[in-house]
Amino acid sequence: MNTVLALTLSTIASYMIGSFPTSFILARFFKGVDIRMVGSKNAGATNVFRTVGRIPGLVTLIVDILKGVLVVTLIASFSYQFTKDLDYDFYRCLLGFFVVSGHIWSIFLKFRGGKGVATTLGVAIGIAPLILLPAIVIWVIVFTSTNFVSLASIIALISFPIIACLFHKSIYIIILSVILCMISIYKHKANILRLSKGEENKIILFKK
Repeated sequence: MNTVLALTLSTIASYMIGSFPTSFILARFFKGVDIRMVGSKNAGATNVFRTVGRIPGLVTLIVDILKGVLVVTLIASFSYQFTKDLDYDFYRCLLGFFVVSGHIWSIFLKFRGGKGVATTLGVAIGIAPLILLPAIVIWVIVFTSTNFVSLASIIALISFPIIACLFHKSIYIIILSVILCMISIYKHKANILRLSKGEENKIILFKK
């Protein structure tokens, strides 16, 4: 198998894995609803958590994270044997971009997916787990202080490329983190508008 064919097949596979519509399937199974038509109409874990339930929301989160981890670890390590002309960091980052793109623009949902945060988290776990830790700490601090998942996600996403630079990670990881940060923040534009108007919904994990 030549490099071009292997690269084509692996990027398509990454996109298809990312496209797996976890939120849609679980919302249909548990409540018989189209997740794109309820709540925030976003096909992501937060909307499932809010409109379908905590357990389906948690399962959605875990599966969407695992999609990213699977692609940049198992898929990348297996297929790299056919693409060794490429830098390995570049190759994993490329597959990471495609799996997140699949989640955001799922072919199974007419290119209407989630915001990419969970799958981006999975990609980061597989590619740069150590620099992910400070971003997670930032997310937890913002979320526990405000109960806004969107705000916590936006700030954590912004921090990730900064942390990658501080840790002197490869240029490919830095570029990927910037691109995914920009895409995901763009997908949060409605949340940003609601936050500015004081209309964003909160998630209360532990109700009294």
